[in-house]
Amino acid sequence: MSRPFNREKNKTRTLVLHSATKLFIENGYTNTRIKDIANDSGVGYNEIFRMFTDKDNLLSNLVDLVIEHQFEMSKNYLKSLSDDKLLLYVFENVLQLYICELNENIREMYAVSYTMPSTSHKIYEYVTKKIESVFKKYLPEYETKDFYELEIATAGIMRGFIINPSNMYFTIDRKVNRFIKTILKIYEVPKDKIDEIIKTIEQYKMKDYAKEVISTLYEYISTRT
Repeated sequence: MSRPFNREKNKTRTLVLHSATKLFIENGYTNTRIKDIANDSGVGYNEIFRMFTDKDNLLSNLVDLVIEHQFEMSKNYLKSLSDDKLLLYVFENVLQLYICELNENIREMYAVSYTMPSTSHKIYEYVTKKIESVFKKYLPEYETKDFYELEIATAGIMRGFIINPSNMYFTIDRKVNRFIKTILKIYEVPKDKIDEIIKTIEQYKMKDYAKEVISTLYEYISTRT
């Protein structure tokens, strides 16, 4: 049974993360101050600092939940369609690209997350476990440290695709296609498999999935904090 103190602390944490999510998405990470989050959440300015230290650490905690939510929803979308680990990995990344195309402030959140050392290293460590299980069959001689290094490289590529919005020449379809080909070549996936993955991804309504991830984010935060 949770102690009353812990329950109250978790409730406060949820209030702060809810307000931070709302304000980051509505106004942008850069334009949102801790004071704004305090006013919106009703949690004291000093208490937020005691809980999260600073705005960067607050974002780091929030991004953990956003990525976790994105990954869980990806699994749910595909669980009745395919058990291909490679397809799931690509689906998760393409979903992230679509999410960023739907909201410029979310694009900023991800861009900052891939830039800040405290946040980016969390992402590298989290994703390394995943990519090792996915790509070990293509790179059997690689160890965890090798996959960690490749994750740093491919995360840089992901950031580049995130921060450059699609336009009439670089459409979202071209962005997704180029991203998949670039990343999977690094992991030495055979061309016929890459073509198969691209063809499968093209059949999914990724924009609709991305909208659903965004719309259910607040609820997810409540269940995980």
